Amino acid sequence: MRENEADFSKVPGVVINHSPARSERYIGSPSIAMHPGGRYVASNDYFGPGGDRGRYNSSVIFSSSDRGETWEKLASLEGQFWSTLFTHRGTLYLIGTSGKDGDITIRRSTDGGRGWTVPEGEDSGILARGRYHCAPVPVVVHRDRVWRAMEDRNKEGQRPFMMSAPVDSDLLRSSSWTFSGKLESAPHQDHRMRSWREGNAVVKPDGGMAIVMRIGLKDGHSTAALIDVSDDGRHLRFDPADGYVEFPGGTGKKFTIRLDPETERYWSVVNPIQPRDLVHLEPTKAGAFRNCLAVSSSEDLRRWQVLEIIAYHPEFRNHAFQYPDWIFDGDDIAAVSRTAYDDGLGGAANRHDANFMTFHRIRDFRRLVNEAG
Repeated sequence: MRENEADFSKVPGVVINHSPARSERYIGSPSIAMHPGGRYVASNDYFGPGGDRGRYNSSVIFSSSDRGETWEKLASLEGQFWSTLFTHRGTLYLIGTSGKDGDITIRRSTDGGRGWTVPEGEDSGILARGRYHCAPVPVVVHRDRVWRAMEDRNKEGQRPFMMSAPVDSDLLRSSSWTFSGKLESAPHQDHRMRSWREGNAVVKPDGGMAIVMRIGLKDGHSTAALIDVSDDGRHLRFDPADGYVEFPGGTGKKFTIRLDPETERYWSVVNPIQPRDLVHLEPTKAGAFRNCLAVSSSEDLRRWQVLEIIAYHPEFRNHAFQYPDWIFDGDDIAAVSRTAYDDGLGGAANRHDANFMTFHRIRDFRRLVNEAG
């Protein structure tokens, strides 16, 4: 192999997209959905000073017709960032923001991801104007509504809220969506928290809705925050007395939670800190450890168990498997990761500024509960 030639042979999983560190155009926000025709569709955005003159507002779409073995690029989108792919009633959607801290935007594709609508106004995909924050987090259909958690940003930090729309409404019309009230930033809720962001819309065991938030703590590394949502979707409640859940990888790192309808267990793909790495852990620095990708599960949304390691690298400053998003595919979990790893070109700039989007399959995932005892 020639010097300075790309080498992906050691990268865990299947490489979907690669952007070398020297480009200063880093890969972010991986998302995956299953097209009704059976193909996978995946997306990522770009951040960093390279490429689009340092703008944080572009995304790319990929597709796989062989269950993740190979991928082709379908589309490039301007004005779309931090976005989630999802299907609803046989149609593919992409929801996020217009850019870093931009408007809430949604697009629709009727040809499997090659062509997309363009958000131009309140009737064509701009759902709210302002400074909004999110990540590829779940879109959930429950009680005849489509639910999605978001945050807005003010000078004190992110303020979470829930948005929802009737299942039979036009999701590209802002008038279809109901917005809850916003909770104040994390430090105003509890002095132990430094931040919260990237909330997951989740159906609770009692059938109500909740938002499970990634949080920043002054100390600790295995905690998330649970916010209750009123039945009409208009009000949120967080109580520090019972609002924290045991969640490996929930402190300082994004995750996706989904409910398995077959077993009624919750599943997530997470970044737990391994015992050998705890010696390096400093207070408030849990988010620095993204070098382990694992599957976890819970019966009640409050107590989680790590069941299997998908990928791990002992060097954590320049290696990471972060921002995982995933879907159920029969007996398997199909996941994508924003991956920082060796590429034969000097590797990633650092753990955060990733150079890959990778695909990972967890086969027969339900067996993991029995194997764990």
